[in-house]
Amino acid sequence: MNLLPAARVWIGMGAALGNWGHTVLRQARSVWFMLHFGAVVLVMALSPATYSRVCFQSVARHLYVGTWQVLPWFTALSALFSLVLIRIVVVTAISYGVSQYALQMVVRVLVLELIPLAAALFVALRAGLAFNAGTAGVSEQPWMCPYVPPCTGLDLEHLRTDLTPRVLADAFSVLCLAAISSGVTMMLTYLAVYGLSPWGLPGFTRMVGQVFDLTVSLGLVLKTLLFSLAVAVIPLAASVEATQRAVCHTVQPGAVRLFLVLLMLEAASLVAKYF
Repeated sequence: MNLLPAARVWIGMGAALGNWGHTVLRQARSVWFMLHFGAVVLVMALSPATYSRVCFQSVARHLYVGTWQVLPWFTALSALFSLVLIRIVVVTAISYGVSQYALQMVVRVLVLELIPLAAALFVALRAGLAFNAGTAGVSEQPWMCPYVPPCTGLDLEHLRTDLTPRVLADAFSVLCLAAISSGVTMMLTYLAVYGLSPWGLPGFTRMVGQVFDLTVSLGLVLKTLLFSLAVAVIPLAASVEATQRAVCHTVQPGAVRLFLVLLMLEAASLVAKYF
């Protein structure tokens, strides 16, 4: 009788370990599906056979909804936020007598770090995390079984005509919003410091050249490109997987994984630049 509590403890530990192992296995299968899905979509995006008239129409529709409709007010909001931050940084730098570093601080903080991340989060919240958006009818096409590798029974035609255009449009949206907002921020930075005078252009361009050297420029392009791929692939892969497995989520599928990947990419970028 004295052994019953100990037996219950061991049974509880075994059940907990079993549940933990099942969770790890399920997450590993989910990550494998995401990687496989992204690889197949990337191959299709690079294949000339993908770009039929139907694909072009689908890409244009997604681009209009995901980029063109939101570009004016996203640019206005990012310009307003940038203007407030520029003013704070410039006034603070002048008050501490380090005004010569104000422009570099603004460019490094806004253009290199905040704007690409803000564009990625915006596209993710508006388009990438829309559960089952653009994946209607996927459940009627069982191209993945929950307990077998996703390479069996893959419906390539559905990926080519429905899912690949959306991935391309979401990735382009991140790149477009980040590029235009960065250009607007650079213009506002010059106007906030020099006003409408053209005499500040030599010093401003010299500062920009010092900040955007070859390594930093390539790192910014690579980081933004990885942001766009993560936003375009991860939520859509999670939505397709949840639809196939008929899983109900209390949060948008792929949200936590996407934010974790964006955080890791941003942290890796900071480490590569400043350490």
